[in-house]
Amino acid sequence: MGLTNNDIFKKLRVAHKLRDTDIVAICKLVDFNISKSELGAIFRKEDHPKYMECGDQLLRNFLNGLIIHLRGPMPSKKESK
Repeated sequence: MGLTNNDIFKKLRVAHKLRDTDIVAICKLVDFNISKSELGAIFRKEDHPKYMECGDQLLRNFLNGLIIHLRGPMPSKKESK
């Protein structure tokens, strides 16, 4: 069995040394709101009763926010005339 979205999210969190507040701020960069309690449910073990599966939309928005967080916002295109 391959990696789940939760596994990928956990690995990115550890690799970038992110706290819950950092992840909330990163998601806000792309206008995606998530609470600390939702993050806690995502990072729980699968057999925990309050475990929540990380959906594609959440992971996609987090990755887009992480790009902005690491690289900065995309520069505006200038017309060349």
